[in-house]
Parts: sequence; structure tokens; C-alpha cells
Amino acid sequence: MSTEDADAQDRSTGPEHTADGHHIVVEGRRWRSTDPSIPENFRQELVDELMSARRAVKSQDPDARRRVHDAKTALGERGRPWWESRAGADFDERIAATVRTLVRKRSESSICPSDVARTIGGSSWRALMPEVRRVAADLADRDEVVVTQKGTAVSIREAKGPVRIIRGSAL
Repeated sequence: MSTEDADAQDRSTGPEHTADGHHIVVEGRRWRSTDPSIPENFRQELVDELMSARRAVKSQDPDARRRVHDAKTALGERGRPWWESRAGADFDERIAATVRTLVRKRSESSICPSDVARTIGGSSWRALMPEVRRVAADLADRDEVVVTQKGTAVSIREAKGPVRIIRGSAL
């Protein structure tokens, strides 16, 4: 089954979509659709974290609304529309939100910068790796994440080769 066939099948069983596929229609209201280029495994992680954050809102967790915002931004439902240019400060915020959401979801393990690029980059994810590393460096500067290599904290700006990202003390 092609991706287009799968998207059409999802639309037939899910909520109504606008003709361009950019929005869903619920009770007459348009809501931005999740970015369809997100691979299913990463989409599910983002949705799981979104649902956890929504439960935290009900329990009045002070960080819950930021978690919801990050997850919805990572999914492409907030911020610059996912069908527009993947560049600039707005896209950097989507990268940062995706990093934060995935490290929260995987609180007991780490993420790879390529996980973030694959989540938001579709088939051209490799081209996003420099931007993901740059944004991860900024997050590390704010102690939102820690970048490691072979289990040791490193500067992603200086590190050569594969690195991992874990949750920092400020997140």
C-alpha cells in the first residue's frame, strides 16, 4: 500500500479532512492536522507524551501546559504550518519542541539527533541534521538537555561522530 493510499485510508476512518489535508474538521471547526510525514513510531511517542501532558494538566502539574504545547508543536499542530518552509526561527522552535518532547517521553533513556530529524524531516531528514545539532546545542546551553558521547557529557558543537541527548536539569 502506498503512502497516499494509507493516508486516504486513515482519512476515511478518522475525522473529516479539508481537501488540501492541512486541517481536520471537528463539529464544524477546523483544526490543524498532524504532519503526515512523521513516521508512525515517532508520531506515537509524541501522541503518548501529549496524552500524558494532558493528564498532568488535570492534576495541575505546573509544567503540564508547556509539555502540551511542545508535543503539539512537535506534531506540527502548532507553530509554523508543517506544509510551509522548513527554515528559520519558527522551524527551530519545532526542532526544540521535538527534542524536549522525545526526551521527556524517553525519560529513562536517550534520543539520537537523527530521531528528531526523522520525526520532522520526512524523507529529507538527513539534510536537517546540522540544524538539529545546532538547536540541541542551544538547549544544552540552557541545561534543558545534556549531550553525551559514550556516556560522558560533551559539547555537541565540538563532538565528532554519534551523540545521544538526555533530559537536562532545567527541563
